[in-house]
Amino acid sequence: MNELLKQDISKAFEQSFNLAAGNELIIQKTRKEFIGDYTINVFPWVKQIRKSPEEIAQTIGNYLLNNCHYISEFQVIKGFLNLSIRTQTLLEQAFKEPTISQSKQQQIVIEFSSPNTNKPLHLGHIRNNLLGNSISLILSNFHNVIKVNLINDRGIHICKSMLAWQKWGNGQTPENTHIKGDKLVGDYYVLFDKEYKKQIEQLISNGYSKEEAEKKAPLMLEAQEMLRKWEQGDEKVHNLWKTMNQWVYNGFETTYQKLGITFDKIYYESETYELGKQYVLKGLSEGIFFQKSDGSVWVDLTQDGLDEKLLLRADGTSVYITQDIGTAVLRYNEFKPNRMIYVVGNEQNYHFQVLKLVLNKLGFSWANTIYHLSYGMVELPEGKMKSREGTVVDADDLIAELEHEAKQIALKSGKLKDADEITFQKGIEKIAAAALKYFILKVDPEKNMTFNPQESIDFDGNTGTFILYTYARIQSILNKASEQNIVVQKPDAIDINDKERELLLLLIDFPYVVAEAASLFNPAKIANYVYCLSKEFNQYYQSYPILKEENANIRNFRLILSQKIAKTIKRCCNLLGIETIDKM
Repeated sequence: MNELLKQDISKAFEQSFNLAAGNELIIQKTRKEFIGDYTINVFPWVKQIRKSPEEIAQTIGNYLLNNCHYISEFQVIKGFLNLSIRTQTLLEQAFKEPTISQSKQQQIVIEFSSPNTNKPLHLGHIRNNLLGNSISLILSNFHNVIKVNLINDRGIHICKSMLAWQKWGNGQTPENTHIKGDKLVGDYYVLFDKEYKKQIEQLISNGYSKEEAEKKAPLMLEAQEMLRKWEQGDEKVHNLWKTMNQWVYNGFETTYQKLGITFDKIYYESETYELGKQYVLKGLSEGIFFQKSDGSVWVDLTQDGLDEKLLLRADGTSVYITQDIGTAVLRYNEFKPNRMIYVVGNEQNYHFQVLKLVLNKLGFSWANTIYHLSYGMVELPEGKMKSREGTVVDADDLIAELEHEAKQIALKSGKLKDADEITFQKGIEKIAAAALKYFILKVDPEKNMTFNPQESIDFDGNTGTFILYTYARIQSILNKASEQNIVVQKPDAIDINDKERELLLLLIDFPYVVAEAASLFNPAKIANYVYCLSKEFNQYYQSYPILKEENANIRNFRLILSQKIAKTIKRCCNLLGIETIDKM
């Protein structure tokens, strides 16, 4: 509908004023206190046309009324042109199959998750994974999307967990402790930090400055030595590294399954950092980078408005940027993408500025295809989480808490009361997952957010559970219609009420909302749309009978309308990675 209106309004400007409407032409929904369905503001063209806004709006309105069969009437309110659409056109537009899929325009690689193998996935990772997955699903309507994961499986942080397990592990494994592998390794990462701080305090009490103590603490020196041995291929260190990483991979996979996350390709930092080092050394030999007296390699970005950036440490070991250079080159050579999207928190904004600049300096013209999808931090009501101190909320624990809350609510309210034990449990898992995913995704990615588990599971608020319940309610209506042998068929010409008109206009919006979400990389557009659609339907359901409507023609229309709304809710949920439930 929007595209049709844009085309015809543009023609109206050309025919009436010999003027291209251009980008100033914005079509909005008419405010509820006025008559009309769509509104345009004509003030942007007043200077060019040299007429009053009322005259311009009147001229455009008359043209549309005379030349566009779907316009039933118009009103001019202080330079705003309000257009009413014929009911038959609304019905045709709302009930036709939306064409949001197009020929695949581009090849897009989207990286998300990117965990470290020294701790389990936590709440911050959940936002990353859910954003990356939903954006991939949305973009797949328009492009060929390859979902990739870069696992940060090497480096000093990994060595900290390994060293702590060597010293205090006493042979513990996930099998003999019955602790999930990523959780077990994460516990040793926390233990390292605890013991490291004790050593720092001891050194400070012996007269060292805090900075000196942090560098000279024996645990840190041992971890650095372990990293050097790893990069030199020490067999004992590598065997321990492989064993502990596998514990973590097994744990990650369990969490990914709970979240419904899959990848087309997984990269490992241990397999890409060497290529990154090669390009850094190549850049050094060509004078693109420079070496300090201690042997470390740097890039000078002061002419680019930044500062000097470390690319290789003095001992020759890599930093994050090193492996990101190697990974980007591998990825481009493998997929030749038109765009490489990195879903990473906003604390890494600087890092991706540097990455693009470094790749450009190395002569890679495709460096500008890199896009950092920067998102805000997520916290709990009680405040910020810290991995080193063990104050993060594990993803598994959060999911378990939501499932517990969902179960208690279901038992108390009678939700899923007719389900057998297996169906009940699967229903609880879907409800918990919907609560988590929707609550995260309804917030614009760039904003910081607070995740409130209790609020997210509410069946009456702006939540995933409310949307699931709305979908299930419509399925119940349709099932009852079937049981009563009501054959849902296309109604004859019909007059519709204001609420039905509002629902039809919302249905027409669906493909445009998806297109906007794709262009902005913002699933919140779809989340807030599906909530609005669900809320409007529930208000409609409370005000107007559907199955009990005595007029068969009106009943048929309301059943078809309900059917279409349910289908649209399901499609929105699918784009958010949420599974719907037929019965609740």
